Amino acid sequence: MDIYAIITNAVRDYLVASDGSEPEKNIIQIQKTRKEFDGDLTLVVFPLLRITKKSPEQSAEDIGAYLVEHCSEIDAYNVIKGFLNLVVSPVYWSLKLEEMTSDMEYGRINPTSDSLLYMIEYSSPNTNKPLHLGHIRNNLVGNSISRIMQANGFRVSQVNLVNDRGIHICKSMLAWQKWGNGATPESTGKKGDHLVGDYYVMFDRTLKEQVREMVAAGSKQENAEKEAPLLQEAQEMLRKWEAKDPEVISLWEKMNSWVYAGFDVTYDRLGVSFDKIYYESQTYKLGRAIVLEGLEKGILYKKDDGSIWADLTGDGLDQKLLLRADGTSVYMTQDLGTAVQRYEESHFNTHIYVVGNEQDYHFQVLALILKKLGYDWADRLYHLSYGMVELPDGKMKSREGKVVDADDLMDEMFTTARDMSTDLGKLEGFAEDEKEGIFNTIGLGALKYFILKVDPKKNMIFDPVESVDFNGNTGPFIQYSYARIRSVMQKAEEEGLLPGITEGLEMNDKERGLIRMLYFYPETVQMAGEDRSPAHIANYCYELAREFNQFYHEFSIMSAETVELKKFRLLLAGMVARCIASGMELLGIDVPERM
Repeated sequence: MDIYAIITNAVRDYLVASDGSEPEKNIIQIQKTRKEFDGDLTLVVFPLLRITKKSPEQSAEDIGAYLVEHCSEIDAYNVIKGFLNLVVSPVYWSLKLEEMTSDMEYGRINPTSDSLLYMIEYSSPNTNKPLHLGHIRNNLVGNSISRIMQANGFRVSQVNLVNDRGIHICKSMLAWQKWGNGATPESTGKKGDHLVGDYYVMFDRTLKEQVREMVAAGSKQENAEKEAPLLQEAQEMLRKWEAKDPEVISLWEKMNSWVYAGFDVTYDRLGVSFDKIYYESQTYKLGRAIVLEGLEKGILYKKDDGSIWADLTGDGLDQKLLLRADGTSVYMTQDLGTAVQRYEESHFNTHIYVVGNEQDYHFQVLALILKKLGYDWADRLYHLSYGMVELPDGKMKSREGKVVDADDLMDEMFTTARDMSTDLGKLEGFAEDEKEGIFNTIGLGALKYFILKVDPKKNMIFDPVESVDFNGNTGPFIQYSYARIRSVMQKAEEEGLLPGITEGLEMNDKERGLIRMLYFYPETVQMAGEDRSPAHIANYCYELAREFNQFYHEFSIMSAETVELKKFRLLLAGMVARCIASGMELLGIDVPERM
């Protein structure tokens, strides 16, 4: 039986004997014992005092004595103020280790056809520029959350909404039309998303120059920014696009195809894929129809200029534009259409939007408008709001061409992993092709882990060099720990030693501590799902790897005193490796068999 349940049942029995009545639900609170105290689990005594009618210390003493007497699974206890720290018996931990090793899906719950469906949207790039560092955090968080939710027994649908229409897309198109001279990814040797992004930057620089000239000629800054000829041309191109002008549509399809091919290369390298991709160019029409229906029902209103709005002032918000005066759509329009389409297709139980925290207000408004329009399932929308990510030298500005490109960053991670591995002599004697594969695994592992170990809600600074440190809280440290265990297991196999455990075998504190950590792996996976935070998994993997390395430094596996002890430590080490591999897989990180 689960140790939490064993302790809970025994404490309930004690309380019933003390009070004569069944204690209320959730009054018995059990948590992991803090590292500075002896024990495995801790009972919080304060909520029980109204039943025991004793001081916190005396209540803890009495309950501790009762548990030791009545529960063979509890060996000892100690009291720290109102907290009862309990020591679980080695016999119980031995049995649990055997159970863990026999469970090939340990820590995971396989979803069934009846499981709740989580739809998770992430990535959501624009087709006017390549993916950048911010997109990397978005993709890594979205992909990891998808894996974690599936490991918690939910069906998961990973979706992507590509923002492939709008004025920003027309800016790249117009710049290529004016100054591209027929350039293609093939003729320039550039990835398509990079090529199109160059023209987006070119448009912005030229527009700024036009604005400066207009201001110098006497125009007000605000007027110049609205009336610059280049911007007027882009707006006209957008109107032609929405009118399905054949020439504009042909150019749009061609340039978008270049970008999609470029995105696919980046996604493949990141290890990211989607079950379905939605396109704003296809969903904005549905959104427009929903808005017009809301207007007809009197839920929305039209201003004198013809624009359509939602009045949310009664809900403590403001008025939200849904259709411009010229009939063109805004982001909210297409998000309304996309949400309705997805629900009608899948009837999801929960929809998670992985989008940066600068869009907090947007998703608050989205759910509220859907609710006002009569879509009760709007309560099932959840915005996983993540913080910004920067490099040590500051922020990114894509329109100015200062973006931290995702492909360039992955190249840098490969180079950094190669240089640090070479300096440390980690891969001496490896074939060149194997080295290349390991450098890539280490580099991507470093990138993914460094980003995912931080709670998504927090802003963070990504340091490429620090992320590849083989001795810190990094992906490479965990990967190396796994490879070390695999090396020991391989040596044992060559010597004919098989993992196993002998009844009555005594274990030291380090061994018991490792088993305890393994026992808490399923709980960590559950917590990561509840909190929507891969950081729980990442930091668990680090703590487990660190604890194993401390154990390995103090106690030999292959040179242990007896064959039985060797087999036990092999069993323990093998389970550590399995949990590391499982946890890292939930982060989308590969672990090499040797490095």
